[in-house]
Amino acid sequence: MNTKADLIVGIQWGDEGKGKMVDLLAQNYDYVVRYQGGHNAGHTIVVEGKKYALHLIPSGILYPKCKNIIGNGVVISPSALIEEMQQFSELEGRLFISTKAHLILPYHEFLDKLSEKRAKKAIGTTGKGIGPAYTDKIARKGFRVGDLRDTQSLCEKILELMEEKDIINLGGEIPTKEALKATLDSYAQALLPFIANTTDMLWKAMDRGEKILCEGAQGSMLDIDHGTYPFVTSSTTTASGACSGTGISPRELGDVIGITKAYCTRVGNGPFVTEEEGEIGETLRQKGGEFGVTTGRARRCGWLDAVAVKYACRLNGVNALAMMKLDVLDGFDEVKVCVQYQDKNGNVLESFPFDFEGICPIYKTFKGWDKTAGIREFDALPKEAQEYILELEKFIGVKFTMISTSPDRNDTIFRS
Repeated sequence: MNTKADLIVGIQWGDEGKGKMVDLLAQNYDYVVRYQGGHNAGHTIVVEGKKYALHLIPSGILYPKCKNIIGNGVVISPSALIEEMQQFSELEGRLFISTKAHLILPYHEFLDKLSEKRAKKAIGTTGKGIGPAYTDKIARKGFRVGDLRDTQSLCEKILELMEEKDIINLGGEIPTKEALKATLDSYAQALLPFIANTTDMLWKAMDRGEKILCEGAQGSMLDIDHGTYPFVTSSTTTASGACSGTGISPRELGDVIGITKAYCTRVGNGPFVTEEEGEIGETLRQKGGEFGVTTGRARRCGWLDAVAVKYACRLNGVNALAMMKLDVLDGFDEVKVCVQYQDKNGNVLESFPFDFEGICPIYKTFKGWDKTAGIREFDALPKEAQEYILELEKFIGVKFTMISTSPDRNDTIFRS
């Protein structure tokens, strides 16, 4: 019996609350698989009062019977992953790392920060080395987890590449061969027990009828091809990335669950049509705790951009939506949603724009509501909140099957 792999994907600019949804759903799956990105994304999950900060390890790690895979599409900082692994005991047999996943090495981080510093228009990256690692991957100059099997050869190749990249003249440092070899040996000792042919693992699991959940990082509006380029990440954050980043074929994808907040946030620079820079934005930021898990940076906040959500749903083939942080909108006199874009000449746009310069939102205004926090039944929501959700469903064309009303795992409304 061959099963299909379900997928959770962010459909905004990341930070949508995918972690809570994966945590909530993972108990129903045998495998949770991370398929792209690096430790530039992250989320915090609270279980029995204990906080776990996850940046690379899939959220299914909190369920003892769930196997967790870091797929080939992920770029891995060995030091960051090893530090993250120390939060958990008994990981063997539960965590598997693709031999084909590319490594982020210290010079990638150096080059990332240097590029951001020199740029006339900074992207606002986390400076974690993600972009340079993906650049090396595409240029066929990258190193993979499987290369840690021969640290002597890997050491020589890394030093050669650092010379080629002219790291010293750029202001960086090249370690001695002995120091680099010792570092690589420490990486190998910690990570080699967990490496595997994860694509083959997933194929065999599907052939056995086991259930797989793929977990995306960041969001669709940061996709390298379909996002707000160049203010995007360096990987494919849409559903198609789940195939290239795991080895699962398109035919074997099942449900695609899109995650969106009830409003919008964005970290870093780039277009944000519905951004509120005044009191409304600050209220959303404080009520929603909108500060990055990875960097601590304050997130930009604004009203929900339903045009972008509809676009992302079509890009990903989303057949079910989850709305996060509905409770953050509690207490507003009115709630706005962007339902169209217009250009600087006042023309209403018929399609998603190539360039966002001069683009303004056209809003639909809803009456606000009092309290949704902690509610677990749709019919128990204030009528105004119900109307907000139902009108969004009509506009987007996809049903909200899950609605989160607090950070607590159990404060979630399920709709068939």
